Amino acid sequence: MSGLKNSPFGKRLRGTDEDSPRKNRTRFTPAFGVAPGSTPSLDSRPSTSEGATPESPERGAHRDYGDRFVPNRDAGDMRTSYHLMDGGTPSTPSKNRMIPTESDALKEQANAIFNSILHTEVTPSSPQRPGSPVRQPAASTSTLPTTPTRRRLFAFNSPSRSNPATPSRRLDMPTDEAYSLSPVRAESRHLLESPRRQLRSVCKTPYRVLDAPELADDFYLNLVDWSSTNVLGVGLGACVYLWTAHTAQVSKLCDLGSVHDTISSVSWVQKVGSIPWHTREFLVVVGLSLWLRVQWSDCQLSIHGPSDRNMLEGTSLAVGTLSGRLHIYDASTLQLTRTYERAHTQRIGALSWNSHILSSGSRDRMIHHRDVREPGTRPFKKSQGHRQEVCGLRWSGDGGPQAASLASGGNDNKVCIWDLRGSKRQGGLATPGRTGNVPGSSSATDDGDTPLWKFHEHTAAVKALAWDPHVSGILATGGGTADKHIRFWNVQNGTMLSELDTGSQVCNLTWSLTSHEIVSTHGFSSTTAQNQICIWKYPSLDMVASLTGHTHRVLYLAMSPDGETIVTGAGDETLRFWNAFPKKENHEARRESRLDYGRLIR
Repeated sequence: MSGLKNSPFGKRLRGTDEDSPRKNRTRFTPAFGVAPGSTPSLDSRPSTSEGATPESPERGAHRDYGDRFVPNRDAGDMRTSYHLMDGGTPSTPSKNRMIPTESDALKEQANAIFNSILHTEVTPSSPQRPGSPVRQPAASTSTLPTTPTRRRLFAFNSPSRSNPATPSRRLDMPTDEAYSLSPVRAESRHLLESPRRQLRSVCKTPYRVLDAPELADDFYLNLVDWSSTNVLGVGLGACVYLWTAHTAQVSKLCDLGSVHDTISSVSWVQKVGSIPWHTREFLVVVGLSLWLRVQWSDCQLSIHGPSDRNMLEGTSLAVGTLSGRLHIYDASTLQLTRTYERAHTQRIGALSWNSHILSSGSRDRMIHHRDVREPGTRPFKKSQGHRQEVCGLRWSGDGGPQAASLASGGNDNKVCIWDLRGSKRQGGLATPGRTGNVPGSSSATDDGDTPLWKFHEHTAAVKALAWDPHVSGILATGGGTADKHIRFWNVQNGTMLSELDTGSQVCNLTWSLTSHEIVSTHGFSSTTAQNQICIWKYPSLDMVASLTGHTHRVLYLAMSPDGETIVTGAGDETLRFWNAFPKKENHEARRESRLDYGRLIR
């Protein structure tokens, strides 16, 4: 027992017995936990008063609480409190828009509805609240305004019986919320019951995957293209293979291994469905097999024979090589039709057709334009507007006044708009970051050697180019790793309409033919999301879907002629086919023409 008495526990017991009984002390209920007339100490230890020794510390003052706390919403403004709670934490700067790892439009719509309902339930409207504060008459000057010591968002007290919150006549209405069986308010029920926009679901997995051995992992090459006759052309090493979509048959078009050359670009000529107004050309059929092509342009009449028949049928494939050679093949017969041995001094990374005009961009910074119907091999026009390699070319094919516009992107981060007709942009004030051949300037020429517009906003190489098929004169461009932006331009007046930060390298762009949407493929990224295929809604630039599956940069992109399927290629040596867009509605089949007199014959 002696050991127990001398222990710290025994000393604490003796100190407790010497103190006054705890039940005889004065009990108080302080507002901030401090007794009246006392000064709070900065020391965390309790004060040693009333004969208490350091060995016998006394517990802090006891608070007297009630058994429950009922929040009274009449004492404060709930809507203001809701926003004060959101603004209590220091705001962080908003980050740039990044590509999410997984995009689900249905989940995003559900989250938006949930946030709206939560805002309605937590912060209901208060029609009985006065619109402006009423100034109270000053009774005396003794009470001066003071700064509150703490901000209280909620008031906890009992509601007053003299001023009931519920009007006495409100319960007479059978539609009152008090009789509602729904757990939410009327505004929330109206939001839940209102019809919502039907979202288009996109399959997140490819329906077909093809092996593509030796598919180069090079950002500056264009090795995949889909023809208007539903044949896919792919450049693999020194060979070009053709894959027929409706039969899944693979054919080998050429092999350049004997001449020690490698494929760097492929491009199909598009089938001539309707002749644009500015070409003014038509066909004259003579007999059963002989036909002539007549073209009327600039008061000149030119007649062409059967040599360009494969161009009308969309079976011509242009092939560029690393050594600067340019070959043209007839895919229907798998035969070489002609070769330009020294088309460029360095590799040809970009090709684009405009009817019988073939434009090629090279690492030698030049753009050559050739008429494949002419017997000569020299280009009829050269364009030089880039200081580094030309890695992107795209003719506008809308058939309107801008159908003669060519967009080129280079490794110098510039985008040039060309018009081979020699047109000049309208004069006006110069826009920062944009240059062009202003009428009257010394650099403006009539032969189209000067770009119509030159855009400088991108900060990385521009390979991705796409003309909007729904709106004439709208161009989409995508920048490389250091840029990560998709920008939209109006080439008629040289203005940038909008831009989108994708968060990753933009490798390719193509517009949908069935809906006003655009597809982008990506590579290197600053986030965890990489190697994605994204579908964006235009002009809202909201993401419709995000497709993943490639393990390397998605460098190649092509679209089927019906506009429903896209094919992507990457350095993982695979080609993946995606059902990205809905079927196109055939409005022309249901349209009745007044000039169709055949339906009136009985």
